[in-house]
Formats: sequence, C-alpha cells, structure tokens
Amino acid sequence: MATNFLVHEKIWFDKFKYDDAERRFYEQMNGPVAGASRQENGPGASSGPSGDHSELVVRIASLEVENQSLCGVVQELQQAISKLEARLNVLEKSSPGHRATAPQTQHVSPMRQVEPPAKKPATPAEDDEDDDIDLFGSDNEEEDKEAAQLREERLRQYAEKKAKKPALVAKSSILLDVKPWDDETDMAQLEACVRSIQLDGLVWGASKLVPVGYGIRKLQIQCVVEDDKVGTDLLEEEITTFEEHVQSVDIAAFNKI
Repeated sequence: MATNFLVHEKIWFDKFKYDDAERRFYEQMNGPVAGASRQENGPGASSGPSGDHSELVVRIASLEVENQSLCGVVQELQQAISKLEARLNVLEKSSPGHRATAPQTQHVSPMRQVEPPAKKPATPAEDDEDDDIDLFGSDNEEEDKEAAQLREERLRQYAEKKAKKPALVAKSSILLDVKPWDDETDMAQLEACVRSIQLDGLVWGASKLVPVGYGIRKLQIQCVVEDDKVGTDLLEEEITTFEEHVQSVDIAAFNKI
C-alpha cells in the first residue's frame, strides 16, 4: 500500500542535482553566485555533495591564513618606512648645509686682444755670441767618424772570418764491384792494383770478396770522392787499365754525403 501511494505522489527526489547544474551554468556565464543561490534556495540547497562544500571551506581557511600573514608583512613594512622617514628627517636637520644655496654668477669681462711684446734690437755683443754657437756641433762630427771607423773595422773582420772558413765540399760514397776474368785471377793482386790508383779527392775504404759462382769471386770496394774532382767515369777508366786482372767494373751503390 505504501508503495502504491508513493507511485501516485509527485515528489522530485533529484531536485538538488538540477539545482547544482543550474548554479554551475550561471557561474560559467556570470561568475560565481554561491551566496545568491544559497539565499534563494534556502537551507535545503546546501545539502549538495559534501565534497564541494569541504573543498570550499578549506579554500576559505587558507585564504584567511594568507590574508593574516600579508597583513603582518604590510604592518612591518609600514613600521620600517616610518623609521626610515624619521631617521631621514633627523639627518636633514642635523646637517649644517642641508639647504643648497644657489651659486653666485660671476660676470666675465670680454677678452682683450693681447699684443705681442715688441722685439728688441739685437746688440753687437749678442750678435757675437750667436756667431760663436755651432749649430751642428763638432762633437757630433767626431762621433760620426768613430762610428764609421768601427763599422768598417767590423766589416773587415767579418770578411776575413768568412774567407778563412772552408767552403762546403760536395762528396759522394761509391761502392764498386770489380770482376776478375776467372777463378785463377789473384784477387789480392787485383785489390792492390785498384788501391794503387791515387787521385786528388779520392779516398779508398773497406773491401771484401763476394762469391759470384763457379769458384769465381768479385772485389767489392768502397771509396769516397769529391764530386768536383773525381767522377765515376774517371774511376772506371783508371780501374779497367789493369786488363790482366780486371774484366769489368760496376757501380753497386752511390750515395751523396
């Protein structure tokens, strides 16, 4: 029976939801109207979700705390400013010249053209003194002569030193291969013949016998020559003059020193 009675009753159970939706719509259009909605809807309107109400209370409490702290800061700043103003007033009163006086203007008279002093005629005594003055000075001439002599002496010493210095001689190191006719050739005699060649700019060095094959050995001898005095062609001509022992001469190595 109770259920049937409630079915026929026209009760709006979800009215608070529509009220909240309407309030949010007007807040989005015209800003928050929480106070007006509370006055219009009465105490029943505050029976909405507890989450929004608690959040609003927390915000109001935090704003009050922040407001109190800001008020304290403002009071401290006002006290500091008042102290500074008082101190500034004391300093201004204690300073003797706190009022700046206007500087007095000075009247400057126009400049007068100054005439140069008249030149006095030279006396005969002064003319004699001017004649005695040597503008160039004999001391400077003596110094110039000494400097020229010193320069010439240094140039002469440098030329002598350069003349005594030995000129750079171009030399070469040559390794010769001297081949005999056969295995019966006396290699000691062949080497003696080669070393018997004496030329200006020729110095013989070490030597050794190198086997060629079939019991034949060749003489490998080293020498140092001055390029301007001794050439390879001259060496070959001098060595091949010993026809009884020498078959041919070859240059195995040639290096500049």
